[in-house]
Amino acid sequence: MKVDKIGRLAAGALAVALVTTSCASDRSGTDGTAAGNGPGGGASAGAGAKAFGTLPSPCGPGDAKGKTDQGVTDDQIAIGFGDDRGFTSAPGLSKEMGDAVGAMIDWCNQQGGINGRKIKGNQYDAAYMQSAKVVQESCKQDFMLVGQGFAMDEAAEQYRVGCKLPTVAGFTVGPNAAMGPMKYEAVPYPVDMMNIGALRIAQKMFPDYKDKTDLLLSTSPAVSTGTNKVASAMKGIGVKPLECGVRLNDAGESSYMPFAKKIKDCGAKYLWTSDSPDPGQFNLLESIERAGADPTYVFEATWYSSLVSKWNTSGAGDRLHVGMIFQPLENADRVPAVKQYTDLVSAKKGKVALLGMQATSAFLLWAQSAQKCGSDLTRQCVINELSKVHEWTGGGLHAPTDPGNNKPASCSLMVKLNKTRYEQVYPKNVGEFECGGDFVVKTDPKTWGTKLDDDRISTKFLTGDVIKPQAS
Repeated sequence: MKVDKIGRLAAGALAVALVTTSCASDRSGTDGTAAGNGPGGGASAGAGAKAFGTLPSPCGPGDAKGKTDQGVTDDQIAIGFGDDRGFTSAPGLSKEMGDAVGAMIDWCNQQGGINGRKIKGNQYDAAYMQSAKVVQESCKQDFMLVGQGFAMDEAAEQYRVGCKLPTVAGFTVGPNAAMGPMKYEAVPYPVDMMNIGALRIAQKMFPDYKDKTDLLLSTSPAVSTGTNKVASAMKGIGVKPLECGVRLNDAGESSYMPFAKKIKDCGAKYLWTSDSPDPGQFNLLESIERAGADPTYVFEATWYSSLVSKWNTSGAGDRLHVGMIFQPLENADRVPAVKQYTDLVSAKKGKVALLGMQATSAFLLWAQSAQKCGSDLTRQCVINELSKVHEWTGGGLHAPTDPGNNKPASCSLMVKLNKTRYEQVYPKNVGEFECGGDFVVKTDPKTWGTKLDDDRISTKFLTGDVIKPQAS
């Protein structure tokens, strides 16, 4: 698999393959509790402060003081953040994450910081291959890592755990990073659970989906791992793939027409891919149209992308459906949090994209927990507060998740591509999500890639002195 494609898969698929809710319309205002309920120094944060969507702002003036932990002084909190923007094979990889956290730091500091302590952001560029190096730098100076997204986080995990550096990650990729100690995410993607909201919605939208669906295969080991998980989930809910045998070479094909004809002859009416969009995938969809086949595509959330919408001027992708747990950017006029994110990042001339919303939600989750600690801002206190958060939407950016228990959303929505614009098609009420108890399934332990203890924590780098939540 080409290294630039690995980067797109890691940074894209993991970030948005989590799903969203329609029962969430009246639940989206339940992020934690109102600001100002924490110990000393927190009361002023909610009074007269700005909100972020439905979330009372965790930022504001205060009288917090004390050098309580690494990176914390009387007037400052140092946090690390960043992305892989310097990756030469895919310049700007995940740049939207660093842009979002930078904008949120400014937003927070303009209100007075956290209980009066201003936030100092140390920005890192892991450039795909340098995650271990930047995490070791962060270990020396930061209070916590916040909202970062490093595609090769697995290589850095031993150093993060070794120096006891907590993180509220923008996303995680490696299995040990996804299930690591002292790690929380606004939108968890654990190895032992999987949101299948897109599949559930497809069953509701298309009555014959269970009998007429197939998966596009790949020679890429990484893509094949994802496909195998989806195939297992499909079979578990009564969807039997047709097994047409279309396996694409990850390095590209000289012609995609033989594959298109194979799909047509097989009678597949619906297709799923765990691959990310690239010229080869676009060539396949164009060849399918030329072959006279007209399947409906229900693809991974990486296909919600400006790369895809700009390509679709011919309409070859007009049957593309994408399941998401995030509110699409097109819903900004109906979802205040999305508009606020867009406005804040655009004002800084940053990149606006779904991963940026994910990093924004991570920052807000960290900030809310830090604010509740007041003057006594320690890593232990923040972890204690994070562990209590069991319903989180980032002020309405995404479906409710359970960061405290590292569990994904049990909801989703579906968007459809119409020429160069995505639009929500399910549920019909824009800004709402569909959810259900059967939207999350357990995965086969053989696919986890790590061993978990009884608390669902990876044991590979686990030591006896990691910071664990304390019961209050």
